[in-house]
Amino acid sequence: MPLVLGAGLCFVALDTVAKYLVRDHSLLAVVWARYAGQMLAVTPYAWFRVGRGFWRTKQPRMQLLRSSMLLVATLSFFGALRFLPLAEAASISSLTPVVVVLLSPWVLGERPGRARIAAALAGFAGVLILLRPGSSILHPATALLFVTAVSNAFYAMLTRRLAGDTPYTTLFYSALVGTVALAPFLPWAVVPDAWTWSRAGLFVLLGVFAGVGHMFLTRAYLRAPASMLAPFTYMQILWATVFGYAFFGQLPDGPSFAGMAVIVASGLALALQERRRARAAVRIP
Repeated sequence: MPLVLGAGLCFVALDTVAKYLVRDHSLLAVVWARYAGQMLAVTPYAWFRVGRGFWRTKQPRMQLLRSSMLLVATLSFFGALRFLPLAEAASISSLTPVVVVLLSPWVLGERPGRARIAAALAGFAGVLILLRPGSSILHPATALLFVTAVSNAFYAMLTRRLAGDTPYTTLFYSALVGTVALAPFLPWAVVPDAWTWSRAGLFVLLGVFAGVGHMFLTRAYLRAPASMLAPFTYMQILWATVFGYAFFGQLPDGPSFAGMAVIVASGLALALQERRRARAAVRIP
């Protein structure tokens, strides 16, 4: 539990730094720094845990596709943060478990039960509350958050198809694809006039938070079932609210808090059902 909570705190700190940087810097430069820093952090870690062959994968196409989904999710989420409050953005992007439920019949061949479908619909009801007329998040950039949720859902489902590779190999490819794919755009993405030593330090922090967060999360899922850890990931919304107010003076109003609560409740309900299903599968002889 401390590992998954620490990972969530790192990810919210990462999003906070990214929201600050995308105001004056190219989105591509910010996202590249996030992946390049993560690769510098996780490559020695993967080498230490697996050995020289840490980069060898049995499913290269699946690794590339999965990591591409993560890259799309990061681009869309950081792009939305330029215009939207941190807490509300984190809430809508956390619809990933809901999207997984809706897509699982076609991607995983799983049929969700009525309870899971009801929890998914409740999650979308929470989004509608957030998107009410007059809301601070009623903005065209909100569409990017739905791209984030869908991309993260594919990322999560494809992760389940990589059982043949070690988690450390998968962690390495998650950083590698974003770093390599965005590197050719850097000459046009970097704005020299916007650089200062303090900004350079923030770019370094992007990679540090991403690398440490993913290492914490990997170690957490190696030590405990995903169904047990999933509820604690929603602490990120609480931290996003605190960070959004502390650094940007943005605090959700009453109806927005209600919508966020509905989204969290739907996610917790899905996590509880997943845990019960996992326990039932273990009992089956």
